[in-house]
Amino acid sequence: MKDFLFKPFEEMTDSDYETVGFKSGLEIHQQLLTDKKLFCRCPAAQYSTKYHAEILRHMRPTLSELGEYDGTALMEFKTKKDIIYRINRDTVCTYEMDDTPPFLINDDALDIALQCGLLFDCSIVDELHIARKQYLDGSIPTGFQRTAIFALNGKIPYKNRMIDIVQMSIEEDSCREVSDQGHTRVYLTDRLGMPLIETVTGPNMRTPFEVAEVAKICAKVVRSTNKVRRGIGSAREDVNVSVEGGTRIEIKGVPKIGRIPLLTYNEAMRQWNLLRLKEELNKRGITKESFEATSADITRLIKKAHYQPVRNAIEQGLKIKCVTLKGFGGLLNWQTQTDTYFSKEISDRVRVIACLTNIPNIIHSDSRGDNLLSAEWQNIKKNVGATDNDTLVIVWGNEQDTDTAIKEIMIRAKEATIGVPSETRQALRDGTNGFERILPGADRMYPDTDLPPTKITNDRLNRLKENLPDKFWTSESWYNKLGIPPDTIPELSISRFAKLFKLLVDEMGINPTLAAVVLIQFPKRLKKMKFDTSLITTEMMKEIFRAYKDGLLTRDGIFIAMQKSITKGKFYPELLPKPFTSREIDDLLNQTKKEVEQIKLLNKEKRNEILLGLTMNKVRMNVEGKTVEEKILNIS
Repeated sequence: MKDFLFKPFEEMTDSDYETVGFKSGLEIHQQLLTDKKLFCRCPAAQYSTKYHAEILRHMRPTLSELGEYDGTALMEFKTKKDIIYRINRDTVCTYEMDDTPPFLINDDALDIALQCGLLFDCSIVDELHIARKQYLDGSIPTGFQRTAIFALNGKIPYKNRMIDIVQMSIEEDSCREVSDQGHTRVYLTDRLGMPLIETVTGPNMRTPFEVAEVAKICAKVVRSTNKVRRGIGSAREDVNVSVEGGTRIEIKGVPKIGRIPLLTYNEAMRQWNLLRLKEELNKRGITKESFEATSADITRLIKKAHYQPVRNAIEQGLKIKCVTLKGFGGLLNWQTQTDTYFSKEISDRVRVIACLTNIPNIIHSDSRGDNLLSAEWQNIKKNVGATDNDTLVIVWGNEQDTDTAIKEIMIRAKEATIGVPSETRQALRDGTNGFERILPGADRMYPDTDLPPTKITNDRLNRLKENLPDKFWTSESWYNKLGIPPDTIPELSISRFAKLFKLLVDEMGINPTLAAVVLIQFPKRLKKMKFDTSLITTEMMKEIFRAYKDGLLTRDGIFIAMQKSITKGKFYPELLPKPFTSREIDDLLNQTKKEVEQIKLLNKEKRNEILLGLTMNKVRMNVEGKTVEEKILNIS
């Protein structure tokens, strides 16, 4: 293994990541903007914490046709979890509870998905086949998710190369987790069954920052359709990371793209350091075959423990057990991630699988002095037959949970002899990650016999292509040439008004800067004024710009016309005041001039400025400020 030590995040360079063989890919889940769910007709996106009933279920493993158990299924079974689903009658039906067959796939959702596939330059399948993908953590009551691959072999440009879009699937969303404590996990079912797409990229990203940048590109591609949901929880990234000699690790459910760089850096560091730990164990003569560990009940040995969590456990009548890891002396303090050590790898397994969720849930002799007294450690070591080369790990809980914990401690320690175990990891707020579950087996998908195949016809694809937005990077290149304000470019390129902008500039001859400002910045101003900007339609804006081109509105008049149109629900040209003639402007200026003369001005140099402001308040919708300003200069 290369002699390389990870630097702090801020100091790592592209060549450093190349040295460790950093590779990463994305699995991006994006909810689609539909009224109904994917395989039933319940309403989508009606989130609520209210519920009318609870359903209790337990997950049990079953043998596959080959007579094998899935690793994730076995792990979940060991947790002995009660899975509770909170049911709201307004958002779920018997389909979600697996008591009713599915409806045919939601056509609106499929159309949106196909458009996204076309934007990624994918090859679209000619027939959609629904499959069942095992979901064994309880987040889907049926234990499986209905999913279908609809697009393959796409690409997007990035820097001087292309990023592979390996495949895209349309599938139903899972439940929202409410809590996970001890042996009870609680879910809300309001999100369950909502349509989403999963976009899988190739492992083409070479640094943590490239992963985030590609995630942003993929997000903008689908958002350019304006048919995907926005907001917290509507898009989630699973990030796959590996280094040279490591294995593909999936970091699940990253909620914000901005968190990806630090998360992937820490996972790369973790894998690199686990590989170094394996080397250290091998130097000590500890391999998968020679690994040794023993366990003992030490409850009676430390009845008067000074360490408060252990003392509390004894007072509650719980068991205290000890695992001796032969030859592991000092290795639980081996750094894995930023301010994180190998002991957390073990603690995580105990927390997730043995359900000992109160932290700390273990202590170990490598951190002697932070917990038990030195004399207490010496007494335990003597009674369990440990040497100075060994590490002791202590865990507490009831009989069943501590038995599970002992086994998991040994399993995770033994896995250290092989390097990086295949796992799904959880993204943590501090940029590190923690164990979530064993990585599911490759054979987790099988055909769904409840639903027939759906043909994807050329007529359907041609219809969808007609309404396809331009690629956002093509639009942004054109906008830059037009010289519109830079702050409007990223948003306009994926805006629902992108096609209207093109029409305004190319066909109506509207100034590009004015069009961009009106379509992007004016709605933001209106939103701050508490106007419902979702009521602004393309047709409404087209009529307003037509009135502007015909001389019926000024630039400021456009803003006021937008306010009136939102209030009325439609643009009504007859509501606009008649255009002012030059004579009428002169008369109004003379009248306003008399008003200004009645005002005692502290600064007479501001006279023309005040005159302009008062006049414009009266004619703002129909006369350009430049025209009034020129007339004021002529009469001064």
